[in-house]
Amino acid sequence: MSSDKNNKGDKIRETKKKLKKTAADLIDRAKTYRAFDRWRTSPVKEESRKEVLSTHYFDIDLVSLEAENIGHFARYVLRENDGDTVAVLAITDDGRIPLVEQYRIPNHSWTLEIPAGHAVKKNERPLDVARRKLRDEAGYEADNFDQFLRFVNTPSFSTQHTVIYRATGLKEVDRTMIGPESPVSNVRLVSLNDAYDMVLNGTIVDAKSVIAIQHEHLMMVENDRI
Repeated sequence: MSSDKNNKGDKIRETKKKLKKTAADLIDRAKTYRAFDRWRTSPVKEESRKEVLSTHYFDIDLVSLEAENIGHFARYVLRENDGDTVAVLAITDDGRIPLVEQYRIPNHSWTLEIPAGHAVKKNERPLDVARRKLRDEAGYEADNFDQFLRFVNTPSFSTQHTVIYRATGLKEVDRTMIGPESPVSNVRLVSLNDAYDMVLNGTIVDAKSVIAIQHEHLMMVENDRI
């Protein structure tokens, strides 16, 4: 009898131990870990800010600052207007990605990019921008849009952020002219593997497109779909 009681007691203790471990694991997973604190105290103090250029897409400020080690100094800061830049990684039913040929004046070269752009109205939401840019630039509408990434483009001098949507359930529609710098702009349908190879060999150099394609390729590999 005492042996049975001891065995029963051991089982209860083991069950409690497992429950505690499970609870601890759940609590541990629920915690937000911050190995690097982006929001710790600033090492510089902003003294003044003056707008020196205003455009539709961005403004430029001249910011006066003070640091303990060097005293006063100044920086130019580019502020993005009307919210984040919005990009769309669209995927057809047969697994191809529409990439838009665009001529980029600052670098005097053609690029292959996923559709992207900015709000044209103050109240235009990121999802509305995603729908519009996918339709106008790539010639598709989509049943499903899922935002999967947001990043800072050039944190050294700009406030610009980019959000990326994954669009599926595509249907072809008429495109519109995307800009005077690209009067003849083709859309290339490229498989994910080919797009990934184009990233690695330097054919695709646009940052948002590189990030989106690498992310999608990684997800496919982790889910054993490649």
